[in-house]
Amino acid sequence: MPLTTTPDTRSTSGISAAILNLLLPHHRTTTAAPGGVVAFPHQLRQIDHFVRAGEPVVFTLPGFPCKSPNPAKVLGHLPDQGERLSLGFLNTLCGEIERIHPPGARVIICSDGHVFGDLIRVPDDHIDRYADALGHLIREAALHRLSVFDLRDVLGDLPHGAKRARVQQRYAPTLEALRAEVRSEGHTLALYRGITRFLVDDTADFTGTRSALQRDCRKRAYGVIQRSRAWGALIAEHHPRAVRLSIHPQAIGAPKFGIRLLDAPDVWTTPWHSAALHRTDGTWTLMPRIRAEQLGRLVHRHGRPSHYEQG
Repeated sequence: MPLTTTPDTRSTSGISAAILNLLLPHHRTTTAAPGGVVAFPHQLRQIDHFVRAGEPVVFTLPGFPCKSPNPAKVLGHLPDQGERLSLGFLNTLCGEIERIHPPGARVIICSDGHVFGDLIRVPDDHIDRYADALGHLIREAALHRLSVFDLRDVLGDLPHGAKRARVQQRYAPTLEALRAEVRSEGHTLALYRGITRFLVDDTADFTGTRSALQRDCRKRAYGVIQRSRAWGALIAEHHPRAVRLSIHPQAIGAPKFGIRLLDAPDVWTTPWHSAALHRTDGTWTLMPRIRAEQLGRLVHRHGRPSHYEQG
């Protein structure tokens, strides 16, 4: 009769800590992380569930929605070198985990462009083209540890407006509750201000006054947070065991682990709000297109603008 064994708790805990240690250098936060992995008990428990089960560690990452509608910030409507490098980073990170934990890891990119399309003033057809091109980049580079999940996987071919309405109705907090939270919680207030600033910066064709634009963006920022919460709840429902990553800065020990995809001077900068610059020392950074074009020459790839080359 074969012997049955149970996983060695000490050994699995060590593997889980080693996996989390691979993420810590890329933690996106505004404060230093004291105490290493012990400061992240939530993520450590989640990772340990996969390790003990001998399964790939699954991460979900909301983001990669669409390009900013402001042409001063980006090269166009489609993914470019910024997305290409970010996807490569995520796939490589999963490969590093595989060396510690042979079942490996995978990242489900939860593309949320259609969740916010009307609020960020990006046409749904631009979002479709961005998402389709993102999938093409993953296949083209054989990034087999990555996959894309979006509203089409949940609500099929319903009109985009109907999808947004269903998600908001079922999962979003009320506006009254959110406003109370912004007034009482510093993290939510910082998020609200950050999103408001991004909406202002992303607006390229507003014809009214600056104060009118700010009022409009403050109103839309509440909607973005509502939809973000709704999208997060939907993701948790469909991927309940996954380790939740975030492209936004997160506090130490928060349920979400903020992750930095590429180097940038601002912790809020993402590939879809910027252009990539290849510096003379061989490193990459993200910045607004108008600044990148002052520092480097434009490089095309497959007939499309890709990034800037310095020097």
